[in-house]
Amino acid sequence: MKPSAALNSPSEDPSVDEAPLLHVDLDAFFASVEILDDPTLLGKPVAVGGPASRGVVASASYEARRFGVRSAMPTVVARRLCPNLIVLPGRFDRYEDYSRQFHHVIRDLTPDFEPLGLDEVFADLRSLRLLNVRPIAAAQALRHRINNELGLECGVGLGRNKLFAKLASKKSKPRVVQGNLVDGAGVVWVSPELEVQWLNELPVRALWGVGPATAAKLEKLGLPWVRDLVQIDEKTLASHVGPSLAATLWAFAHGEDNREVVVDRPVKSIGHEQTFLRSLQGMDELVVAARAHSAVVARALRGQGRVARTISIVVRFDDFTGVTRSQTLSFGIDDEFAITVIAEALLASIELAHSVRLLGVHASSFIERSENQMQLTFGFEATSPNARERAQLVSRERQISYEALRDAVDDVRDKFGRASVGTASELRESGMEIETQRGRHAFGPEVSP
Repeated sequence: MKPSAALNSPSEDPSVDEAPLLHVDLDAFFASVEILDDPTLLGKPVAVGGPASRGVVASASYEARRFGVRSAMPTVVARRLCPNLIVLPGRFDRYEDYSRQFHHVIRDLTPDFEPLGLDEVFADLRSLRLLNVRPIAAAQALRHRINNELGLECGVGLGRNKLFAKLASKKSKPRVVQGNLVDGAGVVWVSPELEVQWLNELPVRALWGVGPATAAKLEKLGLPWVRDLVQIDEKTLASHVGPSLAATLWAFAHGEDNREVVVDRPVKSIGHEQTFLRSLQGMDELVVAARAHSAVVARALRGQGRVARTISIVVRFDDFTGVTRSQTLSFGIDDEFAITVIAEALLASIELAHSVRLLGVHASSFIERSENQMQLTFGFEATSPNARERAQLVSRERQISYEALRDAVDDVRDKFGRASVGTASELRESGMEIETQRGRHAFGPEVSP
């Protein structure tokens, strides 16, 4: 699809003060990158996600969407809707490359932008007042640059706050109507008149933060539309959805959103999660998986020059119940062996009532590596009163004793490639296999039995 004309004509182009915020959302990002890298996929129904029975769809091309395939849908359902669906496992290194290029294009327009994941950005245009920038013209030019330089399509929304800018970018994109693809406007500005119209017409599920469960709860309360929220007292709403969400929804229903564009938002957590093809049985299998996850997290930490004081694990059982555990240290770690020690101690504190379908290891509470201070402690076996304290002491010793070796391995990988050197656990018959970070983008196992 080629970039289409804006919904608002140039003669209606507002001032920056009327449309200060811009939201850009790349179309079917993961699937689009796969099609760009393999043109034989063009025109075919493509999805990125977990191909196996426990997988989910992360991104679907518009050809796939015509059959009803959408993100967050179980892969088995997507295949049922579209038997010819091509499901690809995903390549996050490649998506990150495109995302960096995307951010460079945004930065050329304004340095005041806030990325949301890899494929969305909020930008504040108010610093461009003195340049006489017109928002719609700038948004059109931005879409053309993204399409011409990256080969990607996107929708752009303009509004006086984040709420309307986000709603507008969604309205600007193509949509499937009765199995047919209808082009979007490409750029949409939410004028004051359109604000009133949308607040009167939109369902509550269109609001930011309202997922299927919350939407169902609000509909049961007789509040299926945004206009209905205006009629209810905020305290009454809070008794059903909690005070925080109630305050947000009540403000949105009145068209208010005080969230600012946060430039250079710090990363608060680095993690790796995996849904397993076959559920893990027993602590021995969990420990093996935790070691692999810890290695991925450690490499991601070192790649960002960080050390983490808090290590957390996430365990989800076959009955879909879950449990999390975390441990905060007095020092920071970025070594896979040190992280593994903490992760294993946290796993030991969990009662394994069922088989485990998902395991995640996360690191947070970052400090700069140069500021990390540790003192090697000896005789820990005799002095530590419990397993977690013993794990902390072992972790400190591992962090210190392996630091030189770990840094040398990182240097070799930087020069000669990620798979040029590794540990024995990373050896496979086909060669060295270094798992990459997927964080919360774990779409499920890649191969069905």
